[in-house]
Amino acid sequence: MKEELDYIGDIAEIRSMMERSSKFLSLSGWAGILVGIYALAGAYIAHAIFNFNPDEVAYSISPTGLRKIIFLGLILFVLAISTAVSLSYKSAGKRGEKLWTPTSKLLALNMAVPLITGGILILILAANGLSGLIAPFSLLFYGLALFNASKFTYNAVMVLGLAEIALGLLSSYLIEYGLLFWALGFGIAHIIYGIYVYYKYER
Repeated sequence: MKEELDYIGDIAEIRSMMERSSKFLSLSGWAGILVGIYALAGAYIAHAIFNFNPDEVAYSISPTGLRKIIFLGLILFVLAISTAVSLSYKSAGKRGEKLWTPTSKLLALNMAVPLITGGILILILAANGLSGLIAPFSLLFYGLALFNASKFTYNAVMVLGLAEIALGLLSSYLIEYGLLFWALGFGIAHIIYGIYVYYKYER
């Protein structure tokens, strides 16, 4: 009986080691929460301060206003990336692991291709006066990036990715609610995801 328990323990340990080597498990729940808060703040600034609330695909916005929105988006992107990297670095340290591993490189690469593609497309759309598609397309391509990268980390990332894609499709149809869907996807959904990851994997 004892030998059987030892075998089961050994198998569980081997399985755990294989999972750690094939998946990046140092994502921080707090990073998701903070990114969600950044997004909600960004949506408020865009709407209340910059008066950005597209109600049609060819939404009219001045070049100055468009530059402000793009600059705001870049600030949010840098904040989100720096927060995710720094908190994941701390999480990896607590686990006695490195942040930059072959698995985390694959995760980053699988996220980067859809994100860069989507970012370039959004700039092209904005330059052609299709500012109403900024929010829907940012949700869609971010969701695709998460789904693409989810095979290298928690399953919760895949669920978040699918949620972002669904919200992106909805906001593509309901253009007048695009900024609201953006706040739901990048804000509320991220906060829920972060709380889940924190309580399931970090507490």
